[in-house]
Amino acid sequence: MSLQSMTGFSRAAGEHGGATIAWELKSVNGKSCEVRFRLPPGCERLEPLARLAVQKRFSRGNIQASLNVTRGTATLVQPVVNEAFLKDLAGLAKRLQDQFGIAPPTADGLLALRGVLEMPEAVETEEQRASFDAAAISVLEAALSGLEQARQSEGAALAAVLGAQIDAVEALTLEAEADPSRQPAAIRARLAEQVALLMDTGAPLDEARLHQEAAFLATKADIREEIDRLKTHVASARSLLAASGAVGRKLDFLAQEFNRESNTLCSKSNAATVTAIGLQLKAVVDQFREQVQNLE
Repeated sequence: MSLQSMTGFSRAAGEHGGATIAWELKSVNGKSCEVRFRLPPGCERLEPLARLAVQKRFSRGNIQASLNVTRGTATLVQPVVNEAFLKDLAGLAKRLQDQFGIAPPTADGLLALRGVLEMPEAVETEEQRASFDAAAISVLEAALSGLEQARQSEGAALAAVLGAQIDAVEALTLEAEADPSRQPAAIRARLAEQVALLMDTGAPLDEARLHQEAAFLATKADIREEIDRLKTHVASARSLLAASGAVGRKLDFLAQEFNRESNTLCSKSNAATVTAIGLQLKAVVDQFREQVQNLE
């Protein structure tokens, strides 16, 4: 299964028994798979089957499914005229005209009276209903295939963007790792300078204890663990993108881990160059997380 976005649109239509069946599907971001249906009167029974069909295809996304059924003229119910009632009304109208001189009734006026023109309800057999339902679900499956394709197309574009952002995270991580300020000689020189400043104050200091504290601070400021974890997260993110499928939640978790390591790197940094790299890293991670929100 290819990587999918959670946004997409599709439409599919088909014919059955003189009627046109059309489904429209719209999908946007969502924490889980939520489906809302708009079904014409008489088609509410389709919802359980239609919901199951959607949930078999997708695991995340808010999906709106609209069904439109257009009946052909052959399937329209023909009106029935109550001729006996119409005859009685026409006779009554004629008597009123003769007795009181009122205007004669018109045909459309008589037909508009309640009970003259009746629209009998269409009667479907169980077999006809089952046949229609099967046709409607078949058209829905075609619409779902179109939506899946649309989401996969956008997913492929997102994969390219995410891949580039992961590359940027890796490049910044390697840049921080190779920064001259992390070289032992540079660390010793910086600590020696700080110790010399303290010694020059003239305050009584235990030189051995001072060197112990300096060594502790140097260890605390080391970003080796953060760099190693960032490299591990980069490898995990690439593995997830290659595996495809519903990886949005896992990538979102990795984005949080990227952000945590970026913050720690900045807080531990004792060089302006490393701090600048950490800030760039945070910016890239924010962009990465924003894009991940669109993935299934």
